[in-house]
Amino acid sequence: MTLTQWHERYWPAVAASVRVGTARGYDVSWRKRVQPTLGDKKLEDITSPLIESAMVSWAGSPSIKVDSLAVLSRLLDGARRARIIDYNPAREVKRPSQDTSVSPTSRALTVRQITKILELIEPGVYRRYAAALVFTGMRAGEATAMRVRDADLRQGILRVSRSFSPGKNGELIEQSPKSHKEREVPITKQLLPHVLEAAKGKEPDDLLWAGPNGSRLTARNFRRAVEWEKIKTALRRPDLRVHDLRHTFATILFDAGASAPDVQAVLGHSSLQVTERYSRAREGVARRAGSVLDGLFEPDEPNRKKKGKIHEMKKPRRNRATPNPYDSFADPFGSNSGRRNGPNLAQGHRGLGL
Repeated sequence: MTLTQWHERYWPAVAASVRVGTARGYDVSWRKRVQPTLGDKKLEDITSPLIESAMVSWAGSPSIKVDSLAVLSRLLDGARRARIIDYNPAREVKRPSQDTSVSPTSRALTVRQITKILELIEPGVYRRYAAALVFTGMRAGEATAMRVRDADLRQGILRVSRSFSPGKNGELIEQSPKSHKEREVPITKQLLPHVLEAAKGKEPDDLLWAGPNGSRLTARNFRRAVEWEKIKTALRRPDLRVHDLRHTFATILFDAGASAPDVQAVLGHSSLQVTERYSRAREGVARRAGSVLDGLFEPDEPNRKKKGKIHEMKKPRRNRATPNPYDSFADPFGSNSGRRNGPNLAQGHRGLGL
């Protein structure tokens, strides 16, 4: 049995075991990379060196090649469980290294650029949708699926519990968020007017960030409606993507003094390692290390003990009047970013009448 014949038989099981968006990506990887290079090979003839040779010809980024290897591995796993082959050779193949040379912080917008984007979008549903993305860090599908009842103005939060993802034929399918966990994102002062306007006159189960006439928004129809190409030109960012609004939120949170676990919880990342890519904490580490050594070996250091003994540096005492930015979120978009203790959220409201 060839790999293509096994794919025809086993693909429904693979597609049913993953998220809709993942299955869509796997299908593309199969048609464009795996099938043209390995589809005519018999299952028992596929070896790890053969797979590695095929991967050389696979076009695309490292993440695309990882997807291609993943769909191949799932197919071969199924063949192993069906006793067609003895083992899965794809598991012996090293995954392509992800490109970490471009930090997501480099894709983040400045506060001034955020203001300009919102000014370039006419008031209404599309500006509100853009504000929701950049002021909460939600994924586009998560914002699209949010209901009016998910907004809790008493607590100053939005609850993210579902997401819309395009199916194979372009239809929107409601499912859990990418992390499969419900989370909460803050309603900052900048977002509050947009939340109130979006919820006006709606029922609890209506879409909060709906398009014209209550339609569902997607990143694609949003880009088309706001003329995203003109926005990229105005900002001089030809590579700007809608998803970069999420990168912007994460980066600004770190710059405002939020801790990595808090940022991870708000963004819904599966691991802290992913979240820390947005932190600038390692920038300037060489200069800081050099300053420490200079302080230790400088002979006229005023704080050094007598007889040349190296003393332990005391932690500077923090003035009680100065808040600790790591205690909780500061308002990342306010004029006092990183200097105020606690989130600048919408509080004291009676809610949305729910």
